Amino acid sequence: MSDSYSIRSTKIGNSAGFRLPAEFYREYPQFANADGWIEVLSPDTAILRIVLKSTEAEEEDSLMMQLFLDFAVTEALKNNTLHPYTTEMSDAAHKLIEGVEL
Repeated sequence: MSDSYSIRSTKIGNSAGFRLPAEFYREYPQFANADGWIEVLSPDTAILRIVLKSTEAEEEDSLMMQLFLDFAVTEALKNNTLHPYTTEMSDAAHKLIEGVEL
């Protein structure tokens, strides 16, 4: 499903920009105060990508995962427990999760 919204070119400070209608933010409040980028596809077509800001909980989860991975790599290197990932290991892993829906 694709929703369409009319936008208007407007002056914003010393720059120019596009104004999105209030209806857009009512229907998609998660985009308020988000950043993004615009990519020009052709002389008359562009797409807008809005990047949501992460929440404190997401940032904390990301930090904890990074700390865990750093610990795991340090321990593996310290104890020389790294082994190459083989085709057999991959096949065994695929058999374990066969039929499981994510």
